[in-house]
Amino acid sequence: MGATVVVDYGMGNLRSMAKALEHAGAEAVRVTDDAETIAAAERVVFPGQGAARDCMSALHTHELVDVLGEAMTRKPFLGACMGMQVLLEWSDENDGVELLGRYPGRIRHFREHFDVASGLKIPHMGWNRVRHSRDHPLWAGVADGEWFYFVHSYYAEPADPTLVVGTADYGGEFACALARENVFATQFHPEKSHHAGLTLLANFLRWDGTV
Repeated sequence: MGATVVVDYGMGNLRSMAKALEHAGAEAVRVTDDAETIAAAERVVFPGQGAARDCMSALHTHELVDVLGEAMTRKPFLGACMGMQVLLEWSDENDGVELLGRYPGRIRHFREHFDVASGLKIPHMGWNRVRHSRDHPLWAGVADGEWFYFVHSYYAEPADPTLVVGTADYGGEFACALARENVFATQFHPEKSHHAGLTLLANFLRWDGTV
């Protein structure tokens, strides 16, 4: 395995992700915001948490938008939590935030679409089952309906349903894993999801970016 880079833009549980990748078998993990290091990496992990506006501001401040766009076109790329959401075009958060726009679609708040009046709390926080929408190399050894850990108030609504490789239910079904070509991204936190998360990360470390 070559070098795996965890993108450091000042947000997210970066060290947790790096430690989980090492536990999953990564031989060399770098946590960095250096564009040249990211460009030279064999595979890129883009974690994140917090607000979409803050995330996009940090990416511009660290001058990472272009190098992330390039990484998404040619090497195994894993996004997690906010690292998945910002791959779409637009978030409804903070009266609207323009995102990276890799894929068409928007990020919406649970209360604007799902039935949360029945007592479901926002944010959606804790363990939930993930259903496979279709096969993917990163699902190898991960059972359909396996439990993963979530923390979020907003969910992804991609315009193209063929992007969706995993769904969960919280007052209604929502997309929690997206994939196309060399990109795989999850709303849940694989680094906090014990055996299932480590299995997914180990699959990513072996993955050549093809489906």
